[in-house]
Amino acid sequence: MKIFIRFALLGLTLLVGLAQAADPLVVTSGTSRATPIAVVPFGSQGGALPEDMAEIVGNDLRNSGVFEPIPRQNMISQPTNASEIIYRDWTALGAQYLLVGSIVPAGGRLQVQYALFNVSTEQQVLSGSVSGGTDQLRDMAHYISDQAFEKLTGIQGAFSTRLLYVTAERMGNNTRYTLQRSDYDGARAVTLLQSREPILSPRYSPDGKRIAYVSFEQKRPRIFLQNIDTGHREQITDFEGLNGAPAFSPDGNRLAFVLSKDGNPEIYVMDLGSRRLQRVTDHFGIDTEAFWGADGQTIYFTSDRAGKPQIYKQRIGSGSAERVTYVGNYNANPKLSADEKTLVMIHRQDGYTNFKVAAQDLERGNLRILSDTSLDESPTVAPNGTMLIYATRQQGRGVLVLASINGRVRIPIPTAQGEVREPSWSPYLN
Repeated sequence: MKIFIRFALLGLTLLVGLAQAADPLVVTSGTSRATPIAVVPFGSQGGALPEDMAEIVGNDLRNSGVFEPIPRQNMISQPTNASEIIYRDWTALGAQYLLVGSIVPAGGRLQVQYALFNVSTEQQVLSGSVSGGTDQLRDMAHYISDQAFEKLTGIQGAFSTRLLYVTAERMGNNTRYTLQRSDYDGARAVTLLQSREPILSPRYSPDGKRIAYVSFEQKRPRIFLQNIDTGHREQITDFEGLNGAPAFSPDGNRLAFVLSKDGNPEIYVMDLGSRRLQRVTDHFGIDTEAFWGADGQTIYFTSDRAGKPQIYKQRIGSGSAERVTYVGNYNANPKLSADEKTLVMIHRQDGYTNFKVAAQDLERGNLRILSDTSLDESPTVAPNGTMLIYATRQQGRGVLVLASINGRVRIPIPTAQGEVREPSWSPYLN
């Protein structure tokens, strides 16, 4: 099975192949109802547009797992401003909030006015405007979603962020591997790199301007850095054996990765300025899949030092690792939520063969299963910690699925043809 191949190859990530917790709680839907919100189709004075901004906003808010948009066919009126709102109609539909907007051409651009209302109090809670070209409709919609989400939850929205992923497509007797960047929801994908050899483990730098990944273009795994805007690439490792699973430090000045140059797979950290290399782990077990804590000194990683893959954490320079996961016989590929209270991972329960995405509360120790598929891999978490994306298989094809951390939402992400895997969520973008 790919999962086992992957770990044996040191967590080059699924392309080629605090306390003891209680029993896992399987979450198939949210524990409480999402907040109903009506996102009314935006009025447009410039005729039909290539994108439906209200639909994009509604999908964004739904994807968070916090809100449930009122179906458009249920809307009996479509106001574009406060004076047109008949609150009792929206109360009857069960809406708690109402978002309206209007689009007006202005000097060759589009000016979008939007407003958010609390239906029960009949008060406006947010208003604003954003402008852009016709090709920026999705950007403007994601911006409005971010503003509304932050106003209602106090959490910064992550809908304007980006996604990296790898596709593998058969071309005759060869396979073409492509590194893609898209909106967080899979829209507007662009190609950053193509190769006839595998591409693994793409990761964003904290400023979102660079990416690190593993390429087999030299027939051996080597780590590269690439500038997103210019496309300039730089190879930064050329060690014997495995070179894999890169991860940027929170300040972007260091890169953690896995090397087997000394005979055993271990976690190392490289200072990207001086290229000085520091070994972090030193154990006969396999150590891989590093993920940085916010302090820039703690690294979470996967290790089989206890016999089976589990997640540990270790401060750089301490030489001592602390085990973090205890539930299940397989826990790997750790990712932390923004507040570092939740650990997301690939998990397998005792007595089962299925691999699922799970979230462990690091304060209470309880674990929740977030996915309903069976061969899940490579989870990546939104910078605000409300959503995650993971790779899985559906109808015999590798696909990506977006899920809310609270378990209410699971939807496939539309992507290009071929096998799709290795997702990586960007940080907040300026």
